[in-house]
Amino acid sequence: MTATIFSPELLLYSKRHNPNPPAHLGSRYRKVGGFLPEAGNTIVCHPVKRSRTLTALIEARDKYLAMPEAPQFLFTPISSLHMTLFDGIIETMRRQDRWPADLPLETPIKEMTALLAARLEGFSMAEPFKVAVTGARPSGLLVDGATEKDRRIMRAWRDAFADLFGYRQPNHADYTFHITFAYPLEWLEDDALPRWQAMLGEVVENIRRKIPVFELMPPAFCVYEDMNHFHELLIFDFDA
Repeated sequence: MTATIFSPELLLYSKRHNPNPPAHLGSRYRKVGGFLPEAGNTIVCHPVKRSRTLTALIEARDKYLAMPEAPQFLFTPISSLHMTLFDGIIETMRRQDRWPADLPLETPIKEMTALLAARLEGFSMAEPFKVAVTGARPSGLLVDGATEKDRRIMRAWRDAFADLFGYRQPNHADYTFHITFAYPLEWLEDDALPRWQAMLGEVVENIRRKIPVFELMPPAFCVYEDMNHFHELLIFDFDA
């Protein structure tokens, strides 16, 4: 009998392959009680309201919720669905490689948001970009530019924000764009992996058929208190 080969992304959520608990458990969320306060700011693209894209994302999220292991995940609200373009600063990650080099690490988040918003005034990029699904993992979808040109443009946006903010995170160059549906509370047992791989493949195929290119709002500088809501402060309209 041929052994089943699971995707690397799925194995990241396998109990057999992960001796440590999920990375954000205890800081971003807890097993009982949901999301914890974790103030910060970020630059994201929200799906267009009442769009085919939002409908398809909700349908995909429902597939995740229908899995027997869904209680092993903490799901974010539909209203918080987004694709992060550039990570801002966050209360639980006050580290020099994730913080503007010219600003003290102890600066309050609200003050940091005001300072970064000031740096973003008048910022614009000449080219829009298109996004498509590239895969799926138990926490949500993997996405990237729909074409090589789109991928280059998205990286250019990231470089521009890094220059304005004054830092490049360790994963700046190879950041994996994604849309989060849920956070793991417990890793998956071996017997769950086949059905998850089948479901994830089905989700990707369905989205590619229904929305080959996502309908996303232009990037927005957002503030948040936890993972439940991302409030837009500045929207960077595409120039072209």
